[in-house]
Amino acid sequence: MPDAETLKIMAPALAAGAMVALTHAPLGVEVLRRGIIFIDLTIAQIAGLGLVVASFFSGEGHGWAAQATALSAALAAAFLFREAEKRTPTPRHLEAVIGSSFVLAASLTLLLLADSPFGGEEIKSLLSGQILFVTWSDILAHAPVYALITALWILHPRARRGVWFYILFATAITSSVQLVGVYVVFASLILPALGAVGAASPTVAAWAVGAVSVVAGIAAATLLDAPAGPVLVTSYCVVAALALVCGKRCRRNGERARPEGFEPPTS
Repeated sequence: MPDAETLKIMAPALAAGAMVALTHAPLGVEVLRRGIIFIDLTIAQIAGLGLVVASFFSGEGHGWAAQATALSAALAAAFLFREAEKRTPTPRHLEAVIGSSFVLAASLTLLLLADSPFGGEEIKSLLSGQILFVTWSDILAHAPVYALITALWILHPRARRGVWFYILFATAITSSVQLVGVYVVFASLILPALGAVGAASPTVAAWAVGAVSVVAGIAAATLLDAPAGPVLVTSYCVVAALALVCGKRCRRNGERARPEGFEPPTS
């Protein structure tokens, strides 16, 4: 049983992970449906590049100026990908544009940090995150963003289509990359959606996968004193794989139990 000090460390990390999991689940299901898998990784990297640019020119990688720079970079990428989606003949061609953008953003990040004495640590923090060092102030700063995105997604289905999807997506990732890092952003979007494939309600199933992954990953990272980002990614992989296998097995058993000649009722 974790002691009081351990729980004190875990609490804001669990809150951050829960916000990310709740917001990312429906976004990830939509990304998987559209077949643009690497857009999350790319926009996360571009938002991270915005933070590095802000730090490079102002010496401050946090605060409202850094937030504005990161969000501007992410939104610019979102609008670019929206235009590319309309103009490219197939999702495969769009993925090529997205992948090339990721490589460019990652390379520019490395170039900007090449002469920094703390460049290695900054890159590590950007990629794997520092979720165990998230504070309640960080939670309060980003919670309104996640609440607004989730409310719009649920209450206004039109926000899931067209350019609005890209705007919501870029805004969510700009906050998430600061809280959990690029790797966890990708894992928290794609793996719950994969684990929910075939489920009656993919979004609900993705929420469940995300919630279990966050609790298990943060608990393991805290108790083992291991890097939280890689542990969280591993947790997402394991839980999503188990959900996918269990879901297929349950559906197979349900089909076997169905009487011969049974036809499901139609409305």
